This record gives sequence, structure tokens and C-alpha cells, in this order.
Amino acid sequence: MSERIEKPVIGFIGLGRMGGPMSRRLIDAGSSLCVFDTSAEALSTLEAAGAAVAQSPDDVGNSADIVFVSLPTPDIVENVVLNGVGRGSRVKIVIDLSTSGPGMAGRVSRGLEPRGIAWIDAPVSGGIAGARNGTLAVMASGPRDAFERTEPLLATFGKVFFVGEKAGLAQVAKLGNNLLAAAAMVVSSEALVMGVKAGIDPKVMLDIINAGSGRNSATQDKFPRSILTRTFDFGFATGLSYKDVRLCVDEAEALGVPMVAGAAVRQMLAVTNARFGPTSDFTSITRVVEEWAGVEVRG
Repeated sequence: MSERIEKPVIGFIGLGRMGGPMSRRLIDAGSSLCVFDTSAEALSTLEAAGAAVAQSPDDVGNSADIVFVSLPTPDIVENVVLNGVGRGSRVKIVIDLSTSGPGMAGRVSRGLEPRGIAWIDAPVSGGIAGARNGTLAVMASGPRDAFERTEPLLATFGKVFFVGEKAGLAQVAKLGNNLLAAAAMVVSSEALVMGVKAGIDPKVMLDIINAGSGRNSATQDKFPRSILTRTFDFGFATGLSYKDVRLCVDEAEALGVPMVAGAAVRQMLAVTNARFGPTSDFTSITRVVEEWAGVEVRG
């Protein structure tokens, strides 16, 4: 990994709700981009923006020096990287922007090492708006030389935090963050539904919480934007949140860390996933509590 990449061609696989705007930011910053996705519509959108379209993950690995992946589940990431991108003749660094867990990160890192390919975990937080505006929190772990080489690219997405050189450390940080985001939704839903059932205007209840010690990301952002409006469209799928919290609780268990409250959050997401489906927005957690209580938190 001592080889210097002067003017790298960048690959990007996974052009969904997060990957689409992030890849667009790379193009706008002047990067030469080669992209792949299973969606023809997503590919045509990026091609119109100036990206070259690859025919497969292998093709991206043959065409690009540095390859980003932004994919929904750990098994998809592992398969795409080890059985696709990592077989490419040109790729030198693979960066995973997904939330895929430390276990998978370790396996893929070990699988790429004999091929002379560096692996960087770089999960992101901040939602679709953050991806579009370049205001994400980017957590990165991996070999320091590879990180330093790619940090300017990561900075295109937002504020970068280097967690350490061990594969998977950034994933641990991201899982903790996503557990807290889901927990805020669960507990805030219970508090708001209680207030509404007692007869308090939900907007007044939110104003009180946000002026006091109970304020959090759910009460400050998600409730006003997606729950009081009844749109339930914050932009993060229930199935993905459920996956992230499961990974978090499993990792805590493997480390010997008790996660009593985390297990309760996982159970609430399991109920939401079963009731409204994995493609529903994770703000649908509130709908579960509403149904049990027989009221709606409506603005």
C-alpha cells in the first residue's frame, strides 16, 4: 500500500437514497467517477451527471483505484466486495459507507489483505439531507496511510472522524449512534403519546421537551417534520434501523457489555417491522404506540 495514487478514478457501488447524493457530491467536487447499481434508473441519473457506468462490481474494480460501497445489508456488502470489486485488477482501496457491523468488516478486511487491497470502514450519519448537503458525520477506521490518502474524498460528505486502525471500529461507533437514534424515537413516542392521551397538545408537549432536559434528535427533528405532519417520511427504513440495532446488541453481547435498554429498543423495532413492514419509515415506531394507546400525535 505504499504506492501513490496521484489522480485516482473513483468507483461507487450502491446509488440509493444515501449513495446517490454522495456520489453526486464526488462528481460536483471534480472526481472522475465510475458507478454501478442494480437500478437502471439510478445509473441513468448518475450517467447524466457525468459518471461512467460499469457493467458489474468486477468492472468497477477493474476501472477504479478507490471504490466506495453504500449497500443495505452486511451480506450484500461482503458478497459485492469479496466476489466482485475485490477481484478487480486496478482497485487499491475499498471504502464501506454502509452500516454493516464490525464482524463483517473484519472478515472482508482479512479477505482483501492477500490481494493487496486496503479496507476502510466509513459509515455515515446524518440522513438523506446530510448526504445531499455534505453535512454527514463520517466515522472511519482502517490503515492510517489509506485513510490519509482518502480523507479528502471522505470530507466531501461531511465531518470526518478517524476512529482507529482496527477494522470494524468505525462500525462500532456507528452502531452506538444508531442505537441512540432509535432509542430516542422509542422513548419520545411513549412520552408524546402519553401527553396526548392525557389531553396535552402535542406541539406544546414538544415545545416543553425541547426547552428542557428531555430534548433529543427525535423531538427536535423527527416529530415536527414527519410525525405531527403524519407523513412518516423521515427517510430511514424500519428494516434498516432494526438491522442496525440487532447488530449493535449482538456486538455488545459478544464484547460482554450488558444492553438491557438496547434489547427493549430492538424489540420495539421488531414489532414496528412486523406491523408496518421493513420498507416503512422508522418514525412508524410512534404509530405502534399510538395504536396501543388509541390516540394520534397529530399537529
